[in-house]
Amino acid sequence: MTGHGKSKINIRTQIPGKKGKEIIEMSRKYMATTTQTLPVVGSHGNGVYVTDVDDNTYLDFTSGISVTNLGYNDRYVVSEVEKQLHKIWHFAGTDFYAEIQAKAAKALVSITPGRFDKKVFFTNSGTESVEAAIKIAKAYSKRHQFIGFIGSFHGRTHGSLSFTASKALQHKDFFPSMPGVEHVPYPDPYRNPFGIDGYEQPTELVNRVIDFIDDYLFKTYLPPEEVAGILVEPVLGEGGYIVPPKNFFTELHKLAGSHGIPLMLDEVQTGFGRTGRFFASEYFNVEPEMILLAKSIASGIPMGAVVLRSEMDFKEEGMHSNTFGGNLLASAACVATIEQLKKIGAIKNSKNMGTHAMKRLKEFKDRYEVVGDVRGLGLMLAIDFVRDRKTKRFNEKFRYKVIERAFRKGLLLLSTGRSAIRLIPPLTITESEIDEGLDILEDSIRKSE
Repeated sequence: MTGHGKSKINIRTQIPGKKGKEIIEMSRKYMATTTQTLPVVGSHGNGVYVTDVDDNTYLDFTSGISVTNLGYNDRYVVSEVEKQLHKIWHFAGTDFYAEIQAKAAKALVSITPGRFDKKVFFTNSGTESVEAAIKIAKAYSKRHQFIGFIGSFHGRTHGSLSFTASKALQHKDFFPSMPGVEHVPYPDPYRNPFGIDGYEQPTELVNRVIDFIDDYLFKTYLPPEEVAGILVEPVLGEGGYIVPPKNFFTELHKLAGSHGIPLMLDEVQTGFGRTGRFFASEYFNVEPEMILLAKSIASGIPMGAVVLRSEMDFKEEGMHSNTFGGNLLASAACVATIEQLKKIGAIKNSKNMGTHAMKRLKEFKDRYEVVGDVRGLGLMLAIDFVRDRKTKRFNEKFRYKVIERAFRKGLLLLSTGRSAIRLIPPLTITESEIDEGLDILEDSIRKSE
């Protein structure tokens, strides 16, 4: 166990408590089934901690699925949203104009990679950003097919679902989705269909994936001149927090560019400092034609965006639109979030705390045979459990045991991939808070063996 300050974790009742049980029962009765992983009913939050309706306080290593990158209730973001709240909540930016919306677009253009003119299309979520990007790519290229990657997650609406390939359950009962999407292997250094150790042979792994696209797809049944875009996550999210070799996107962009195919990077989960850079694109030294955003873009107020090359803009008004995209409260939160990330050094902290956390996770791997792999960038980290290190067989049951044990001790965790746990605390977390959470995680691993 490592030393850290006085803990703010406080589990006072059985979980869920009386109030929590009542709300869970009401939710199950009136709300359609989605995904509820743990029986915690959030009431309020502060920084990296969240308190439930029964006054139990947890250390949150989930950030609302990488949404509250500045932690809960950042004072500056709250104050800027309150200012806008007292002016005007909504004024249809698709039909009229609003200063705060234009400022949000300008701010996004200024921070996203790309030494070319850019524009922004605002949406309400990640999956809607994908839908918009599909239409942008089709209208611009006059092509109608796409390439996606096995293990990817891009949303659940029918267009975005056609790219999503992380869980079969997400496709169950929904066939057919949008036609015209071909999937190829993602360059997973730990597990890949080529049998390559990508940590030892990263260049070979990248070459295999590029060759698969160029030699198998393009020369057999997918004419490259019919491909409207390649949609890919810089780091797989739901697919297991897989970090590809660093030169992958350079080679992929080169291949795409040789055929006039736009590269569409889904930074919904990797954006806004999560990987220790403002955008993961910067880590991989790539300037994509489109960057898709959502989640942390407005610190928890629903918002998404597509940042695109200006030349790819819709050629006629009304080709695509929405009612709430760039909502004024969300726009105010977006501008404030960007300003605050810079002001308090949250992105640098993400890199430093991620380095500290990764050092400890590697120690876990040395101590416990059940830990097959640890990986990640910045504060986008994962620990992958296996039944056997040699075969790398997934160990889903053990993963869920660890999550449950940690929850009972006051640490909130989420799964990712087939048998991994993701560690995505707010970027404002301190070293002592990181250590407190990792102490609980290690204790939960040890007691689950």
